[in-house]
Amino acid sequence: MKINNSILLNTDSYKSSMFLQYPPHTEFVHSYIESRGGRFDKTVFFGLQAFLKDYLSTPITKTDVAIAKEIWEAHGEPFNEAGWNYIVDTYHGYLPVRIKAVAEGSVVPTKNALVTIENLDPHCFWLTTWIETALLRAVWYPTTVATQSHAIRKMIKRHLEETGDVSGLAFKLHDFGARGVSSFESAVLGGMAHLATGAMGTDTMSGILGALVYYDEPMAGYSIPAAEHSTITSWGRFGERNAYHNMLKQFAKPGAMVAIVSDSYDVFRACQDLWGGELKQEIIDSEAVVIIRPDSGDPLEVNAKLIQILDKAFGHTINDKGYKVLNHVRLIQGDGVNYEVIDNILTNFKLKGYSADNIAFGMGGGLLQQLDRDTQKFAMKCSAAKIDGKWVDVQKDPITDHGKKSKKGRQMLQHNKYTNEWRTISESTEITCEGGWEDALETLYQFGAIVKTTTFSEIRANVAKDLD
Repeated sequence: MKINNSILLNTDSYKSSMFLQYPPHTEFVHSYIESRGGRFDKTVFFGLQAFLKDYLSTPITKTDVAIAKEIWEAHGEPFNEAGWNYIVDTYHGYLPVRIKAVAEGSVVPTKNALVTIENLDPHCFWLTTWIETALLRAVWYPTTVATQSHAIRKMIKRHLEETGDVSGLAFKLHDFGARGVSSFESAVLGGMAHLATGAMGTDTMSGILGALVYYDEPMAGYSIPAAEHSTITSWGRFGERNAYHNMLKQFAKPGAMVAIVSDSYDVFRACQDLWGGELKQEIIDSEAVVIIRPDSGDPLEVNAKLIQILDKAFGHTINDKGYKVLNHVRLIQGDGVNYEVIDNILTNFKLKGYSADNIAFGMGGGLLQQLDRDTQKFAMKCSAAKIDGKWVDVQKDPITDHGKKSKKGRQMLQHNKYTNEWRTISESTEITCEGGWEDALETLYQFGAIVKTTTFSEIRANVAKDLD
């Protein structure tokens, strides 16, 4: 049996009994998704379009309902067979819900509603919260990856503004994360999310494919030829020089870049005696930029020592900001990389008089995997319900954790085009839209149809507004 990603089975077990739990005469349920706080004070919203295309655009069938009934009842849960068959009969299997969201790529302060969802048929009041599991997962993961990537890129930009050339920002944070995530789908979503921030460097090909399939982006990112340990160590310890020479022979062309891992044995010797000694003239004559990659040890100490070894061998120029930029070679740190490590390395370079132009960073599990729903404290909560013809506010406010207090009422997100402020208000709040305030949630999906899509370039343009 192939696992079916149908929304009939793509939820938590307890959701199957919830159609019996709401008050009598419940007609409509309104819920919202927000980041309640977390590591970063703003979120970069991304990824919903992929979910809508993959999971909510295929109609369910009577066969799907029959299979789901058998599985749910064997699992020990009641199943709303009549409700799902009603959707098949009335809406040809498409879901009668409306999903609204802020534009993808928007950089929104935490504690604001990013997505709202409510059912559009009173017979399907239970459908809003049924979708929570899949919808929240579809939002929190790519949004959190994009949020972290954007925060790191902003930090690198600050260092480049102080010591280097900001035009190189797009290739300073490179995605090494494909092998470090839990699934192919995570690589697709996380890889896309990194690229959506404006980054152009990646080795996560699945993210490139995702951007093509879900956002019609023909080529979202780029890479260069690079060595791994197997292609170096297969030459043997005494063949290290020959391994490096082969990389130069194959890939070091005028104007090209090639990355070569150099810590298989002794990275300091490799940089001093081989790159800066026996192979120095070959690098210079190639007119390529050779990027040397350490892959072990303390990143701060190793890079501080390597840049001085390489500087002594190849020399440097002084840029217009007064910082040293190496000739012919660069570094890339791809091991143990996170926000703090990057910031510390670049700060240390600055203190030693070296530009941030001298180094790039490859981030793997730290970029795509070392985060969870609590990194940005994501939650989806019901905030309003129409019961017996009347909308009522719905809210949780646990005495043991007021940080989990939810919003009440049908939620609206507004943005001020003049001040760039954001606010979330209840639909019943008497607040005018004067002074530049505009509604920021747009209908993206209803009755099975995706009614608005966005392109990758539009998403990147939204993110870029927060870089200035």
